[in-house]
Amino acid sequence: MVELIRAHQLNIMLGLGSMCAITALFAALMGNESKRRRFSLMLMEAYAAILLFADRFAYIYRGDTSTTGFYMVRICNFIVYLMTLELLRAFNLYMADLLRSGGKLSVLPKRIKAVEILVTIGELILVISQFTGLYYTFDENNLYQRSDLFVLCYVFPLIASLMQITLIVQYQKVISGLAFWSMLLFAGAPIVASIVQIFFYGISITNVTTVGMAILLFLFALIDMNATVKRANDITINYLKEEQAAAQRLFDQTAKALVSSIDAKDRHAQGHSTRVAEYARKLAELKGLSQEDCDKVYYAGLLHDVGKVGIHEGIITKKGKLTSEEYALVKQHSALGAEILSSITEFPHLSVVARYHHERYDGTGYPEGLKGKEIPEFARIVAVADAYDAMTSSRSFREAMPQQHVREEIIKGAGTQFDPEYARYMQHLIDLDAEFTMREQVEAKELTDQSELSCEEYRGTVSAGVLISTSISKLHIRSVSTAGEGEIKGIPTLILFDSLDGCVHTEEQVIAAFNYLEYGEVWLDGHTVATSARNIKVETREYDSSSVAEETSAGRIYEMEFVKYEDHALITIDDGRRVHRVIVALPDSSRFVYAALTGENCDIKDIRLEQTEREIGEGYIPRIAEKVSYIDRMEGDVPNVQVDGYRSACTEGIRIDGEMEVTFHTMSLPTASLLWHCPFVVLFYSENGQVNGPGYREFALIRFDGENWESDSQVKNQIHTDKDRNFMGWDEWKAVNKRGMECKVNFDRSGNKLITTTENFGIYIRAITTFPEGNQEVYLSLSGDQVALTDIRIVR
Repeated sequence: MVELIRAHQLNIMLGLGSMCAITALFAALMGNESKRRRFSLMLMEAYAAILLFADRFAYIYRGDTSTTGFYMVRICNFIVYLMTLELLRAFNLYMADLLRSGGKLSVLPKRIKAVEILVTIGELILVISQFTGLYYTFDENNLYQRSDLFVLCYVFPLIASLMQITLIVQYQKVISGLAFWSMLLFAGAPIVASIVQIFFYGISITNVTTVGMAILLFLFALIDMNATVKRANDITINYLKEEQAAAQRLFDQTAKALVSSIDAKDRHAQGHSTRVAEYARKLAELKGLSQEDCDKVYYAGLLHDVGKVGIHEGIITKKGKLTSEEYALVKQHSALGAEILSSITEFPHLSVVARYHHERYDGTGYPEGLKGKEIPEFARIVAVADAYDAMTSSRSFREAMPQQHVREEIIKGAGTQFDPEYARYMQHLIDLDAEFTMREQVEAKELTDQSELSCEEYRGTVSAGVLISTSISKLHIRSVSTAGEGEIKGIPTLILFDSLDGCVHTEEQVIAAFNYLEYGEVWLDGHTVATSARNIKVETREYDSSSVAEETSAGRIYEMEFVKYEDHALITIDDGRRVHRVIVALPDSSRFVYAALTGENCDIKDIRLEQTEREIGEGYIPRIAEKVSYIDRMEGDVPNVQVDGYRSACTEGIRIDGEMEVTFHTMSLPTASLLWHCPFVVLFYSENGQVNGPGYREFALIRFDGENWESDSQVKNQIHTDKDRNFMGWDEWKAVNKRGMECKVNFDRSGNKLITTTENFGIYIRAITTFPEGNQEVYLSLSGDQVALTDIRIVR
C-alpha cells in the first residue's frame, strides 16, 4: 500500500491541489458568510493548493542538478514549510471569526493571539533555517536531506495545533456540530500524520492530510452555511405564514362578526350563513376544486347575505307571506351585498356571489335573470347550499323540512332552480349524512347517559325516539314518583311511533310534514293503548315472591329491550317484580318504529341506552297478525317480490345473454312518499347467480328515478338520463307509481358491452356498462325501495 501511494502521490497532489484551487474560488464567491470568514476560508484553500503544488514540484525536481532544478527544489521546499504555518494562521483567523460572530464571545481567548505569535516565530526560524541548514540541507545530487534538528520544524505547528484543539473543545457549545468536527479534524489529523511522517520518509503524508482536512473543512462550512440559510429561510417563511394566518384570522373574525350582526336581525336565521359556507365548501370539494377555490367559496357563502343589513328588520322577521312590495325590497339585498363587498378588491368573488346567488339555472332568478353557465360558478354552488339550509332550518312562518323531503326538492329543482351538477353533489352529501348533522342544531331531549326527564303533566315532556331495529337495543331507567297526595302515581310510558325526524309531534301541520304516525302507548306496568297498530298483545310473568324487588324512595329500576322484525315489534319490560313481553303488530313492514319516553308525575333518571349487535331472525317475535302483502297478484316467470325498505328484498338472479327484455308491474307501497321509492335494476355477478352470493360483485345500480351512483370500480358505466314529452312533473310521476304501472327494460349484451334501456312515464334511461373482459358473466335482479314488483316476465 505504501509503495502504491508513493508511486501515485504526484497525481494525488495534482488532484487535491486542483480541488483546493477551485474551492478557494468558491470560497471567495460565497455570499452568505461574513467577509472575515469568507476571506479566511479562501486563504486556507489557496494556501493548501500552493502547498501541494510546491510539494509536487519539489518531488519532480528532486535530484535534478540543473540550474532550474537547483532553484526549484529550494524554493518549493521553503514554500511547503511556509504554507504549513500560513494554513494555521488562516485557520486561526477562521476560528476567531466563528467565535466572535453572532455575539458568541465578546472577548477572544488569549490563545488566539498566542497562536499568531507562535506562527510568526515559526516563520522567522524557517527563514533562518534557509541559511543555517537547521531543518534540512541538499547534497551534491540536489537531494533533500533532513538535519539533526529536523524535528524542531514540527514544534511550533504542533503547539499551535494543540492550542487550537483546546479552544475547539472548550467552546464546543458555541460551535455547531458540523463545524466542531471539521475544525477538530483539521487541527488534529495533521498531528497524527506528522507522527506517521517521521517513519515514512519520501511520502508527503502530513501535507496531503492537511490539504485533505482543508477541503473537508470547506465542505463542512458549506453544509453548515446551507443549514444556516435554511434555518433563516424557515424562520422567514414561518414568520410570513404566521403573518398570513394572522391576517386570515382577522379577515375570518371580521367576516363572522359582520355575519353575526346580520343573523342577529332574525333569530330564525342564527348560524345560517356559517352553515351555507360549510355546505358550499363541501360541494366545491366534491367537484374537485383547488383548496384555494374551496376557501373562496367558503367566504363567499359566509358573506352571501351581507346585503340584508340594508333591509328593514320588520320585513326580515315578518311571520307569514310577504307582500309583493315587501318581496321586492328583500330582493334588493343581493345588489346591496354586492355594493358593500365591491370595496374588497382583493377578493372580487365575494361581490359576485352576493349579487348572483339568487339567479336560477333556468333564467327566472334575480337580479339579472342569468341562465345556466352564465351564472358564475361560485354563485351556482352557494345557491344550492343556501336553498338546502333554508329548507332544513326553522323559519318564523314554518318548521324545518325533513331531510328526505329536502333531498326530493333538490332533485326537483335540478336543471330549473339549480345547476344539475351541484344539485347532484348535494344529493350525495345528504346520502352521506346518515345522522342528519347537516341542519340547524336545536335542543332535543336525547336518550343519552346521565340525561333525565321531569314529567309532570302526561306527555308534557317527551324524549327523542329510539329507533327499534332488527338489532336488540337495551334501555335502563330509574323512575321516581313525584305524585302528591291524591294524585295518580307516576309511571313512565313509551310512545311508539314513526316520523321522518324520529320525534313525537302533536301539531297537525308538522304531523303532515314529517309523516308522523303513532302506533300506540305502553305503560311500564304493562297497560297499553293501540292507535294505528293492528294489534298489541301483552304477556306477563310474575317473579317469585322471594325475588321481588320492592320500590324504594330512590325509585324503581326498569330494564327494557326493543327489537323489530318486518311488521312486528317486541318490547320486554322488567321492573323487578314482573316481566312484560309486549308484542306490537305494525300496519306494515315498510315503516320504521321509534320508542320515546314520557310519563306523568315522575322523574326519569339514570337513562342508559345500549345498542347491541345481536341480530334477530324470523320466528323470534311470535306473530299476532297476518303479514301485510301487496304482491297477491299474477305471478310470471320469476316470483313476485315486495320490497319494504331500501333493497330489503330482490328477485332471484336472471342471467343476461344476447338480447332480452324484462317486463313487470310496479306499484309503490302505501308508505312510499319520495321520488326514489321506485324499482331498481341491479347488474351483478356471483357464483350462484344470486344477489350477495359467493364472490358477489355489483356492476351497476339503475334506479328508475334516473339517479345512479354506485358501480364496480373495475367496470365503466355511462348512464344517460333524460325526460321526454311524457314527463308531466315529479308529483305526477310519483302518483303514477302509486297507482301502479307496467315497466319494460331491454338488455343488449355484445362482447364486453351491455346496454340497458328503459322508459317509464317520461324518464328515459340508457346505461352502457363496459367490462374488462368479454366473457364476464352478468346477472340482473329487480329490487327497489317501498315497491311491490309482480308479473315479472322474461323474453329472450
